[in-house]
Amino acid sequence: MVAVALSASVAQAADKYLPFSLGSETAGTIADKLEETKAALQANGFEIAGEYSPFKGAHIVVVTNGELKSAAKGERGGYIAAQRVSLTEVGDKIQVSYTNPFYMAKAYRVESELKGTSAALQKALGHKKDFGPEEGLTPSKLAKYHYTFGMEYFDEPLALARAGSRDTLVNTIEKNLAANKGGAMKVYRIDIPGTAQTLFGVGMKAPNEGKKYMDEGFIMSEIDFKPTRSTAHLPYEILVNGNEAEALHARFRIAINFPDLSMMGDNSFMNIMSTPDAIRDLLTAVAGGKVKDSDF
Repeated sequence: MVAVALSASVAQAADKYLPFSLGSETAGTIADKLEETKAALQANGFEIAGEYSPFKGAHIVVVTNGELKSAAKGERGGYIAAQRVSLTEVGDKIQVSYTNPFYMAKAYRVESELKGTSAALQKALGHKKDFGPEEGLTPSKLAKYHYTFGMEYFDEPLALARAGSRDTLVNTIEKNLAANKGGAMKVYRIDIPGTAQTLFGVGMKAPNEGKKYMDEGFIMSEIDFKPTRSTAHLPYEILVNGNEAEALHARFRIAINFPDLSMMGDNSFMNIMSTPDAIRDLLTAVAGGKVKDSDF
């Protein structure tokens, strides 16, 4: 009876999923682990699309592969093309973590379960545990997720800009990222084969204290406070589809990775209340759209 009960408990737990996986936690520095991590990813079939350091003590490597690009061909599917790997200094240890492909696939409503990508990430980086909120989400809840009443769903993105052609729009984004417009920087660009979709990864560093709510270091200092860090939440994205550019609303994009973040109190959404609008304004400016009440 004990065995049956344990089996049922494991099966129930297996039906819920967490957004991140911890590959390893070892002594050392980011410099010690970075090249080793990139080499392991490449040896297991990943293409490194880009990398950057969003704030001190953190480094992000963004990867893609054939399975991810194939899965990205549906409507708004381009968001799944990138998987994020983070190296974070926590005390005297380096945590190497990555996004859970299955979790992201369900949240971004793509058909593939990305089993090959999951296996390749685990082989390259290890797998100590999945982590994130105290309780995971089922595939059905991920597919229709929103944080609470009035908050946006996956299919309610921000409309950033529209241009005369896809090439014009992509070139505008490239130019503005190269100029670090408003504190934005280009982390990666992934063109989705057989589609009109291009996914940009955008780093965000406030140019002054008045713009702190769009700053990744500030945002993560408020929401990423648990012992195992969710640095692989970064960076945010702009998706070009034809001659239109969009981004996941920050109230969805943050909540899908931090679904147990409280609404009020310490380390809560209340502390970053101005962040969704700040991110909207920055990404709109990068895409060449019209921004209200902004000095970009």
